[in-house]
Amino acid sequence: MTDTGTHPPTTATPEPPTTATPEPPAATTERTSPPPHPGRTLALTSAATAVALMTFAAPAVTLPETAADLHTPLSAQAWLLNGTPLGLAALLLVAGSLADDYGRRRLFVSGTLALGVTTVLGAFASTTWLFTLARIAQGAASAALLASSLGLLVHAFPTPAGRLRATGVWGAFVSGGIAVGPVLVGAIPDWRVAHGVLGAAALVVAGLGARALSESRSPRAGRPDFAGALTFGPALVALVAALTLGRDGWLRAPVVLLLAATVLLGALFVVLERRAATPMIDLSLLRRPLFLASAAGGLFTGLSVIGLFTFLPTVLQRALGLSPLDTALLSLLWAGLAFAVALQVRRIAHRVPPRRQLVLGFALHAVGVLTMLGAVGAGSWARLLPGLVVAGVGSGLLNAALPLLAVESVPAARAAMGSGAQQTFRYIGSCAGVALTIALATSAGGPGAGTDVALWVSAGLAVAAGILVGTLRERH
Repeated sequence: MTDTGTHPPTTATPEPPTTATPEPPAATTERTSPPPHPGRTLALTSAATAVALMTFAAPAVTLPETAADLHTPLSAQAWLLNGTPLGLAALLLVAGSLADDYGRRRLFVSGTLALGVTTVLGAFASTTWLFTLARIAQGAASAALLASSLGLLVHAFPTPAGRLRATGVWGAFVSGGIAVGPVLVGAIPDWRVAHGVLGAAALVVAGLGARALSESRSPRAGRPDFAGALTFGPALVALVAALTLGRDGWLRAPVVLLLAATVLLGALFVVLERRAATPMIDLSLLRRPLFLASAAGGLFTGLSVIGLFTFLPTVLQRALGLSPLDTALLSLLWAGLAFAVALQVRRIAHRVPPRRQLVLGFALHAVGVLTMLGAVGAGSWARLLPGLVVAGVGSGLLNAALPLLAVESVPAARAAMGSGAQQTFRYIGSCAGVALTIALATSAGGPGAGTDVALWVSAGLAVAAGILVGTLRERH
């Protein structure tokens, strides 16, 4: 592939033993025990990822029922969707750095276990804010398992061909979780029972992971970057909160204060990272076009793709009178195709590198959503089908390319950090995208006109993303 760099292997050759001099602290040496089993690692990380995305997508088809049960007003319903992305965005980068330094298996098992517990607790929530807090905790738990998953895979699949296959399968299960989650939840009459089922599934995967996975880490000399974590996390929480509240007015005092806090904490984070001996993220990566392409791809996937398709099921239920299960089956057409395409992308990867896959994926998404214009206004779900097919193919390309680009854009020993960085941008984008889609779809002269505006904006963002990613070329 012409636009990717080469990185050192994930397992360093051990130094010859000496009798007089103690071994110096290793900055990037992998430590493992015992050797990983590639098949088990791929199966468990993919299963946990699917459960995390099923949990993420679950409220999309039950939002009317959940909002009615929790007495959630329209102005606060974005929180029911954005709770998990908030937790994800705030902790993904922190989790990625911790996984590389202190153990990817440890973070993976802990995160999957916490996801199970918090999802079950969400099933018992009695108010909007209790449910939102449970969703934020689910996002934080998902951050730990998602960031550590790619680190485990890079270690278990050290060759480029193996890594291509593994990241393609893992990316496919991102789509698989989004496809199966709404169908499962839509088929279960009670949204609380559905959350209990998802929580139980996460607990099972956590138990299997504790028994079957091998530990790996790439420890660096120096102290953990606690100062960076304590500034970066709150900065993202403030940003996501501002994006969610902004739909009711961007000049309101709470929104302005949250945005100001984001800027101040973000500036402080940059200062601290420049001075840290072991920074949470190496800011020099921002000068690498491949890393910027990875970050931009994640951000615009959240803004354009996830933002639209998270709220679209609610629009279809309210405007077309579809049941949760019918809505989930329509979503399955889009997400199921994305799953199938992501599994097959490795067959063209030697001819179409990840950056070009992103460009093509964004282009197909734009074409797909534009073909859906007028469907809601005409009251015809059938008119959505061609667009869902085209957009599904585009999403499959995106979900296959993004994880591979995440690990190829950073040194191999920092794979979990690279994954966390990209997915941080992805879920910041999704929070903004959900808030934007809700604002557009509910504010323009009826659901048909509002949905069309949201589709135009989603397509425009996808085109902008394709142009941006396409112009970022790796220097040689």
